[in-house]
Amino acid sequence: MVPKGSIYGFLGPNGAGKTTTLRLILGLLKRQTGSINVFNVPFDENRIEILNQTGSLIESPSLYSHLTAYENLNVLRKIYQCPESRINDVLELVGLSNTGKKKSGLFSLGMKQRLGIAIALLNNPALLILDEPTNGLDPNGILEIRELLKRINAESGIAIVISSHLLSEIEKLVSHVGIINNGAMLFQGTLSDLKRQKLQASGVLFKTNDAIRSQMILKENGIDTQISDDSLIIPAFEPKQISLLNRKLMEDGIEVHEISPINNDLEKIFMNLVSN
Repeated sequence: MVPKGSIYGFLGPNGAGKTTTLRLILGLLKRQTGSINVFNVPFDENRIEILNQTGSLIESPSLYSHLTAYENLNVLRKIYQCPESRINDVLELVGLSNTGKKKSGLFSLGMKQRLGIAIALLNNPALLILDEPTNGLDPNGILEIRELLKRINAESGIAIVISSHLLSEIEKLVSHVGIINNGAMLFQGTLSDLKRQKLQASGVLFKTNDAIRSQMILKENGIDTQISDDSLIIPAFEPKQISLLNRKLMEDGIEVHEISPINNDLEKIFMNLVSN
């Protein structure tokens, strides 16, 4: 479920079914089973109406390299039957209004991606579907696309579905997340839901001079532990409890060299979900 006005991150490992799902939603692949609802109506019965309200960029944008940004948009503007004034609107929106007579074949990869997004926005959609829009971009290009999508969402209220393998980038952009693997949805909810799961999955790392003996001492006190790289990992506790455990280890002759929190990021949660 993609809520109205949200930015929805659609995540999954390679081969999980992300692009296939997006192609099915757009009618680019024929559905074999099940049903697809877009805007709360069945896609098969309302295909033209749904596509008229949907913009998309699947993989790389299809551009006429010998045409300018304006000319590329004008070709599709005639197909969409949009007013010509809409061209300048979307060029301004994606930051390409000053490209003039420069041919799109001479654009940087980031500029081509922004032109692809401009094309997807030409029909003023209510839903924008993007498949790996930052793929191949340098850090500055990724930042530009991120800020562009945030602005589009905030100013127009367009719901955006974006698939990506850049999990740290998705975490900075989306309001909702869906995680898919082998065609099955493993998680779906708000980013806040995922962050709560992150908090629950966190722990505390103890580095001592004797990890095995430290583990035995804590086990005697009812604390489950794991040993990783000669360090001890325990569940997350309140600071006061951590202090008491530290004191207990020291009283038993253990040298505690370091105590540090372990906070699972989105990538760790993702890997835990798809590996189970």
